[in-house]
Amino acid sequence: MIKAQNLRKTFGEKIAVDNLSFEVGKGEVLGFLGPNGAGKSTTMRMITGFIIPDEGDAEIGKYSIVQNPEEAKALMGYLPENAPSYPDMTVHGFLQFAAEVRGLSGVNRNKAVDHSMEVCFLSPVKHQTIDTLSKGYRHRTCLAQALLHDPEVLILDEPTDGLDPNQKHEARQLIKRLGETKAIIFSTHILEEVDAACTRAIIIDQGKIVANGTPSELVAQSATGKLEDLFRDLTIADTQQKEAA
Repeated sequence: MIKAQNLRKTFGEKIAVDNLSFEVGKGEVLGFLGPNGAGKSTTMRMITGFIIPDEGDAEIGKYSIVQNPEEAKALMGYLPENAPSYPDMTVHGFLQFAAEVRGLSGVNRNKAVDHSMEVCFLSPVKHQTIDTLSKGYRHRTCLAQALLHDPEVLILDEPTDGLDPNQKHEARQLIKRLGETKAIIFSTHILEEVDAACTRAIIIDQGKIVANGTPSELVAQSATGKLEDLFRDLTIADTQQKEAA
């Protein structure tokens, strides 16, 4: 469903993503791990067509995000980091608007909005304006807009950021359920989410893949049997370079 091929992106002299290739199939939840500045968000923005790669491509289904962006984007739901919304709209009004942008109308629009609100537990705040919501509910509202058209592919950038422990648990369980029928990539720096929601994980550092495998395979690569220690071993050089700069 998702096939990234030799993606590369530079910003000035900085290489943000360096020849990255990987695939995610239907029924897979891929955790995208890495320290801050490793290239996670940049990779996801290229896959979704938000920015154009300097080199390489990404296929969504059978469509190239470079050559056929509209067809590729129609198959995707995207939750960007710090997802934007309209603070003066109610939750219900915002989701109706987002559904119409996706080409849904009438009964189909109403069903899609009601379903996404139910899935994301938004009914208690249905008629509140977005600017009155807690950060957790705002995040859920933005996740709901990504689900409106029942996409085959979900790209989620830090989907549990800002949520309290109970909300994090709900979000992880939701991602796990959705991953049974969709291809999902979600970035995180919370290592416990790999076990909680992922079927596979990639660790990237300085724009390159440094580990790729199931949670148990990654743990097996650690001398201590801990994913946290493997993550540190593979990314500590990048962190030290940033601190020294």
